Amino acid sequence: MDWTLAGKDLKEATFEAMEVGERLGPIEVVVDDHYVKQFAFAVDDYAPISNGEASSAHAAILVPELLRLLNVNYDPNTEVGLHQREEVWIQSLPRVGERVTLVGEFVDKFVKREKGYVVTDASAHSAEDGRLLVRHRSTEVAKVDEDVVMASGSAAKPSRSVNGEYPTDRPPAKSYEPELPPGTPFLGPTKYLHQDQISVFSNVGYFWRTIHTDLDAAAKAGSNRTIAQGLMEAMYISELGSAIFGSAWARSGWMSLVFLAPVYPNDTVVAKAVLLSPDAREDPERVELESWVENQDGTKVAVGWIGATVP
Repeated sequence: MDWTLAGKDLKEATFEAMEVGERLGPIEVVVDDHYVKQFAFAVDDYAPISNGEASSAHAAILVPELLRLLNVNYDPNTEVGLHQREEVWIQSLPRVGERVTLVGEFVDKFVKREKGYVVTDASAHSAEDGRLLVRHRSTEVAKVDEDVVMASGSAAKPSRSVNGEYPTDRPPAKSYEPELPPGTPFLGPTKYLHQDQISVFSNVGYFWRTIHTDLDAAAKAGSNRTIAQGLMEAMYISELGSAIFGSAWARSGWMSLVFLAPVYPNDTVVAKAVLLSPDAREDPERVELESWVENQDGTKVAVGWIGATVP
């Protein structure tokens, strides 16, 4: 997809304009060598390359592209909202050089605390053999026109909450083993967010001027600095999920996250996870963990759950 076309004959990204059932795409992208290296730089995750797995890319590499499907129809330079929720189902790794088809649609919109939310469901399939690679469902705050009268919709309430207590009485495990007891902690690598990484992740290469890439755009949205995409935190959690579950993450990885607080350039964050007991799992067929991302002050900026089906 040539995103340099953004801004030409595109709609303003407002809550009023977005309609349930509106189709986004399809578009086709090629997961080429540059695409993989660009993603690795943006999220500081070179594991697939350094491990010599040249035939496949990162498990969640296509999720940012799924989120950007909005901009097939809407001008990214008019976006002022923030990502609130993200749920991802990973089914298969894309191969380097593979052509991939992405398509999505708006499946819900609702109002909560006088803010308009839009829910998008999107998926990526191989254009070569048709297999499902990854699916996601995102909830974002959309800009609301002042003259729009809004009605409440179907905001779903979570059925459980994250405890968020990280055990300090035992060392973190490196990967999941069936004999590990509930409460076993896992720890991801520490990430220092550089502005160039935030910008690359947010499509600055196609001259997008958003709250993630441009100080003026951030100021118009009420911030004195740019803000990293919440989806970057989801990528850090996906990296931890891959370390915990290995190949099971690549074929059945799942994460459901809520973004609680902004992350800024020069922040330091780390992903953590704690193994849940079987009776605390949403899906009894899946091994699940609480997971969250903390910044340098210990503030949780994203919380939720991850899991995978382990033979």
